[in-house]
Amino acid sequence: MGRRAPPSSTSSPELRRKRTAAAPPPSLPEARRFRSISDVMRRSAPVDAPPPVARARGGYDGILCDACGAGDRDEEMLLCDGCDRGRHIFCLRPIAARVPTGPWFCPACAPRAKPLKRFPMKQTKIVDFFRIQKDDQDVESAKCRLSQDARRRRRRSLVMHKKRRRILPFVPTEDSARRLKQMASLATALTSSKTEFSNELTYMPGMAPRSSNQARLEEGGMQVLNQEDKETIELCRTMQQRGECPPLLVVFDRREGNFCVCATVLDVPMAHTQIPAEHTQILVAYIQIADADIKDMTFIAEYVGDVDYLEHRANDDCDCLMTLLLTEDPSQRLVICPDKRGNISRFINGINNHTPDGKKKQNVKCVRYDMDGESHVLLVACRDIACGEKLYYDYNGYEHAYPTHHFL
Repeated sequence: MGRRAPPSSTSSPELRRKRTAAAPPPSLPEARRFRSISDVMRRSAPVDAPPPVARARGGYDGILCDACGAGDRDEEMLLCDGCDRGRHIFCLRPIAARVPTGPWFCPACAPRAKPLKRFPMKQTKIVDFFRIQKDDQDVESAKCRLSQDARRRRRRSLVMHKKRRRILPFVPTEDSARRLKQMASLATALTSSKTEFSNELTYMPGMAPRSSNQARLEEGGMQVLNQEDKETIELCRTMQQRGECPPLLVVFDRREGNFCVCATVLDVPMAHTQIPAEHTQILVAYIQIADADIKDMTFIAEYVGDVDYLEHRANDDCDCLMTLLLTEDPSQRLVICPDKRGNISRFINGINNHTPDGKKKQNVKCVRYDMDGESHVLLVACRDIACGEKLYYDYNGYEHAYPTHHFL
């Protein structure tokens, strides 16, 4: 008798499930995920974000400064965008107050700088550049008033004279050819810095208006310039309008790597001066040298430029901002910005006020005065300045915010 056939596979529920289950669909490629617009906006940088700055060293090991050979002070070490070599900001010449904005290249990678072009020593060019006016009557009347005031002061007691020291007008060089050379040196410095000459504070649209410059808002008060000193300043302004300038030269100092203001007997061949390549990316600075002996309390210049609110210049690369007004309200504080418009005052060097030798260099003081209700910054000799001496003043006369501890 034949064997019983095994039960049909269809009778097993398990097998039925296997046979009737649908085959899995072919795997499809995973859909690409796109960011939502809200995610994109969240990750993007705001429009008013600070501009990119040159790379600091962070994250690089074994980087040494090409100038001093040290590898410390990471936050003050720049990396060249061409070769990745490092250099401290205080080893640059001129010294940089902060990490500069934008890319930075070391002297080896920077494009070769063009020789400094000297401003032509032609009277017509000088007259046009400084907008010199020819009006003898105004300056003669001003000198007459000043001499009368001097005679009245001599009649006063000696005690009063010592208590109130007066500002003296500068004595311009009598030699017209020498005076032309002095003005040409300043014009050379201004044009190489792409700065327009101006001998007064300027109020530009979009910056602080003139109505914001109110000396009465100064925190703690501001000293008022007396009438006699005010007449002296007016006389100096009148002389400058006629082309009679302080006896100063602006020259390039190879040791400090910048230009300086001097009272000189120096004869610097500025037509052949070569600015080092690394200076083309930083504001070209100058120094001044006295071209004649200057007496103590002599008026040198007024610090001028565009007036703006301090908060507008928080990320400014300009290294020559000057405090004009310190108010209780930080949003109303004013500074002078001479990067677009300025005069000889922007080329006076600062001292290292952290060392005794640095403090001994100071021969000019910076004082803010209330003049007709407005704040003005005057630079006045604080001791006798010999011919050939460089001019220096304290950048931190009112605030200790400027890093001068590496100044030469």
